[in-house]
Parts: sequence; C-alpha cells; structure tokens
Amino acid sequence: MKRTISRIKAMMKLYSYDLTNDLLDDSYLDGVFSEEGEMECDKDFYHKLVYGVLDNKAKIDRTIAISLKKYTLDRLSYIDRNLIRIAVYEMMFTDTPKNIIIDEVLNISHEYSEIENLDTASFNNSLLDNIAKRLADGK
Repeated sequence: MKRTISRIKAMMKLYSYDLTNDLLDDSYLDGVFSEEGEMECDKDFYHKLVYGVLDNKAKIDRTIAISLKKYTLDRLSYIDRNLIRIAVYEMMFTDTPKNIIIDEVLNISHEYSEIENLDTASFNNSLLDNIAKRLADGK
C-alpha cells in the first residue's frame, strides 16, 4: 500500500508540475494525504519516482510517443500522461516487474482518471503493454 500511495503522490506532484512548471511543496501534498486518513507513503520511493521522471523526462516522453498510435502525448490528460510517465520510468530504471507496474497504474487510473466506461484504463493498458514489449525487445 505504501508504494501505491507513493505513486499517487508522485502523480499529483508531476501533474502540478505539468500545469505550472513549478514543483509543489511536499507539505501541501502531505496535508492532502493526512486529510484522507493515515495514508503513509514510502518517501524514498516517492522521491525516486518524481525526480527520476523529471531527470529522464525527454527519454520517457520519447518512449511513450513512439508507442502511441494516431495520438500524441499532449492529447493525454495530465493525470494519465503523468501516470504513464511514472510507469515508463519504473519499467526503464527499476527492477519492479512490468506486470506489477501496469496493474498499479491501471488501479490508480480507475480511481483518478476513469470517467464512466473504462476507456481510459483500456487505453492506458494497451499503451503500457506496447511500451513493455518494446522495452523487452530493446527498442
């Protein structure tokens, strides 16, 4: 659960950065999560995700863009774009199994970006599967 909360918190921080080009102070996010109850995150993992995505953003975005079909990165919602970035960062730079990464991101998608008919989760699943295959093939 701590890693899930870390991913959600990282998504929120990256979402804010995408909108404002400024990093939110962590105390703001800590306040959001304390209002939700005792929801602890793995702070090291959270920081690794945020700064890993930011430090490798060009490479991550290029990897995503190559796998998008008839779609562009800027057409993705801010939430989905940053969830996908987190997933691609994890696939490229951590040892976490790809299927766990994809499952986690899809669960978060259902909670934070799905509107009504599961199209978003289906789209994200397909995109992440394509990216995972390309990375496994060394492309």
